[in-house]
Amino acid sequence: MLNSPIDEIKSRLDVVDVIGSYLKLQKTGANYRALCPFHSEKKPSFFVSPARQIWHCFGCSAGGDIFKFVMQIEGVEFGDALRILAQKAGVELKKPSPELVKWQTEKTKLYEVCELATQFFEKQLDASSVGNEAKGYLLGRGISKESIKKWRLGYAPDTWQGLSDFLTSRGYKKEEVEKAGLGISSEIGSFYDRFRGRIIFPIFDLNSQVVGFGGRIFKEKNKGEIAKYINTPNTLLYDKSQVIYGLDQAKMAIRKKDFCILVEGYTDVILSSQAGVENVVSSSGTALTSYQLKILKRYSENIYTAFDMDIAGSSATKRGIDLAQAQGFNIKVIIMPEDKDPADIISENQAEWGKLVSNARSILDFYFETAFSKFNPKEVEGKVEISKILLPVVKRIPNKIAKSHWIQELSKRLQVKEEDLETELKKIKTEAKFPIFNEPVEEKKETLGQNIQTRSRKDLLEERIASLVLKYPQHLSLIDKKYFSYFSTDFQKILNYLKQNLDSGHIPPKFSLKIWAGKGLPQKLINFLNDLSFASEVDYNPLEEQFNGEDLPNPEEEIKICLGETENLEIKNELDQISKQIKTAEETHDFKKVESLIQKFNSLSQRLIKT
Repeated sequence: MLNSPIDEIKSRLDVVDVIGSYLKLQKTGANYRALCPFHSEKKPSFFVSPARQIWHCFGCSAGGDIFKFVMQIEGVEFGDALRILAQKAGVELKKPSPELVKWQTEKTKLYEVCELATQFFEKQLDASSVGNEAKGYLLGRGISKESIKKWRLGYAPDTWQGLSDFLTSRGYKKEEVEKAGLGISSEIGSFYDRFRGRIIFPIFDLNSQVVGFGGRIFKEKNKGEIAKYINTPNTLLYDKSQVIYGLDQAKMAIRKKDFCILVEGYTDVILSSQAGVENVVSSSGTALTSYQLKILKRYSENIYTAFDMDIAGSSATKRGIDLAQAQGFNIKVIIMPEDKDPADIISENQAEWGKLVSNARSILDFYFETAFSKFNPKEVEGKVEISKILLPVVKRIPNKIAKSHWIQELSKRLQVKEEDLETELKKIKTEAKFPIFNEPVEEKKETLGQNIQTRSRKDLLEERIASLVLKYPQHLSLIDKKYFSYFSTDFQKILNYLKQNLDSGHIPPKFSLKIWAGKGLPQKLINFLNDLSFASEVDYNPLEEQFNGEDLPNPEEEIKICLGETENLEIKNELDQISKQIKTAEETHDFKKVESLIQKFNSLSQRLIKT
């Protein structure tokens, strides 16, 4: 009998499946690893243990269970994480659990409002004659009944308070409706629905929870005065700089195919998915932001664009692609027929859309071909205009080999010297910031980085020694008493316990956390041991790069190397302290002390040379 919703959720969900829906995991032995989403790194130090049902990053020290991961990756409190995982597990929270009551948040209310609003809009497609017309319009665009249901499309009736009256009748306050972005308070005190007379496209987060809405005008009366599309304003749930439409449906396909197709509209995403090309998302008419790119990079570093690319302009769309290029994405362009978007192509011929995707060109090929087709490379003016377009693009290439290749290509096609291009390249200023992009809110930044810790070389050495002696306790005797003072208090406690048990012959062949359960140790130390044990289990070595790709030494030899370097660090630190003391003694003209300190400094220097 499971005692709480938490236990039931944990029994139904596997940590690998939960984290695997967010990150690209790679199997390594009995565990999995990935690049950590909570700090920047080039080599994976984020590990997931199916046996322990935990995750841990040995680079920034973040870690925990599935609840902790969802809280950190989504930037939510425990109550929200409980609700998200309950939905994934199919666990119904019939009665508010003590945990949910404790962690009930304003966001939870807004999720409920958005979900009820979605149900209201869905029902309107069949509940009125105009709703039926809207449904007929969608079917006429080629969107199937199955897709209407899958993407939860709906209709907002052309009345002032249809939705708000429904929501208030269900017990929600007008303030909550407004905070969800669904209602507007006028200056004269009236309250009315934001979406009226529009086809509704719900916008989902990564867990397929509704966080906002896009509304397309239907049967417009004053076409020139009313915006064709309106979206939910920024709310506690929805931030257009962070949400990517369709990613909840597309993320697994993106990971499987290892590329993401970026389109402009909701209909483009829906029809592409319906046509079997499911790795498609939309920026919903806004420029890509650094936050959105960070999310996309969890699934693939390859982006295909399927919209008009103004190579000579400074449009928001182009600037988003420029940012993606600067962040190391491999970008291709799907060459679209003039004045057509993916939805048009798919409606006419689904197979044609697949061909266009297959024939996508690299962003550099596209820029080169387009620039050379617009200007005459044989004329001086043409050479200058082409270089104005292409050199900033080349400058943003992070890989030096690729950059050199395109400089050579441009030199050859313009028939100018590479040196001259390099000179012009240096004149181009790259933007450190892209003002057009809204950065993530401070709350999100703090959540994603709250556990990041800066660790010294000494900390890394201690961690490696500890994980080695826990895995190979027979080598514990290598650590003489003289080394103990170099280590932290926690590690000294571990060493003392292991030495006592080794001397009595009671030490187990492998470390087990159960050993420590009844020792009355503080939770902080038990957590430290758990992390070290996990590090030894996955054989994570934070010092591996120092061997420059050579074969790593055996455990005994590596312990000796780490101990030697630890001693060196201690001696260097002591030498620094003595240097400061010598300077102080010289300033006070205490030459006797200076002489004594110099002797001590020389003695330590000789010891450093020996070690």
